Amino acid sequence: MPDRVRQVLVTASAVFMVVGTLFGIGLIGTRVEESAGGSLSATATLLAPAVRAFSIWSVIYAGLIAYVVWQWLPSNASSPRARRIGWLSALSMVLNGAWLLVTQAGWLWVSVVVILGLAATLGELMRRLGPPVRAGSVEKVIVDGTFGLYLGWVSIATAANITATLVASGVNPPLEVAELWAVGVLAVAAVIGVLLARLLDARLGVALAMAWGLFWIAVGRIAGEPSSVLTGAAAAVAAAVVLTVTGLIWLRRVGQPGLVHVHH
Repeated sequence: MPDRVRQVLVTASAVFMVVGTLFGIGLIGTRVEESAGGSLSATATLLAPAVRAFSIWSVIYAGLIAYVVWQWLPSNASSPRARRIGWLSALSMVLNGAWLLVTQAGWLWVSVVVILGLAATLGELMRRLGPPVRAGSVEKVIVDGTFGLYLGWVSIATAANITATLVASGVNPPLEVAELWAVGVLAVAAVIGVLLARLLDARLGVALAMAWGLFWIAVGRIAGEPSSVLTGAAAAVAAAVVLTVTGLIWLRRVGQPGLVHVHH
């Protein structure tokens, strides 16, 4: 793909994402938490993060806009890393906007398909980036940091989205059973966080965003509704596991300055 075509595609995708966001925050359509009959609100399920968790989107969006600008800079136009992730970054922003639009229509099962596609896209994007060993500090923040946070948050949002869709579809077991399911899902989230740490060379952005989402699930269950101390405790433990394992792998990696990463 020619560099100019890629740059324009990424920019157009960002514009589409912003339009979707205007719907999602209620400037044009209905706010996400009020769409689909309130199925995606912070009090809809045991795995819904508290409202403050969603402030992470401000950081992610700022990073994505900075990335769009970064990839237009002459020094980065032909960057191998920009080329490796160009169409995937565009696809991630299109899927982001699409998710906001399908939830407006109340199409929850379609939203599950979209967010699963988004998570897979971001996972492959981060794999293609490789470890940020030789990237400059600005590039680390704008590219590696932004997409790391993006993947980490979407990983948790996917679990919340699927749970909300199941509940909205009538899968609403007694609290005791729902709590056990929630703990099981949180255990899976912790395992995914550990796997991402191992597969992606301990990306701190991924771990921080996952822990952020898990922390606010814990806050929502312990201090809000629906109340579940068991689910809140499990979410807190999952957050600690993701941060600890990622931190240990990261420390081991930075402790090997002579380690050379080769990506084909």
